[in-house]
Amino acid sequence: MACQQRRVVFEGDVQGVGFRYTACRMAEGYEVTGYVRNLPDGRVECLMEGEADEIDRFLAALAQRMGDYIRSTTQQTAPPTGAYRTFTVAF
Repeated sequence: MACQQRRVVFEGDVQGVGFRYTACRMAEGYEVTGYVRNLPDGRVECLMEGEADEIDRFLAALAQRMGDYIRSTTQQTAPPTGAYRTFTVAF
């Protein structure tokens, strides 16, 4: 499968529940790079680069772990930039 960049925005009760740090720890088990950060409007943005199926697996695991806090998600796909070496919490 092709490498891609995917931006996912999580909406719900996703701030103040350890969402970013859980995502960052979980990303260590997947071949994805990028970041997760809080947005000023209460949502959380997760930008990932990697193989599409690896991103899908990571997002499925994150949704299973944090699903009680997620009300909805939106996704955008773009070509990868190669700008990220690891997956981190951004501020």
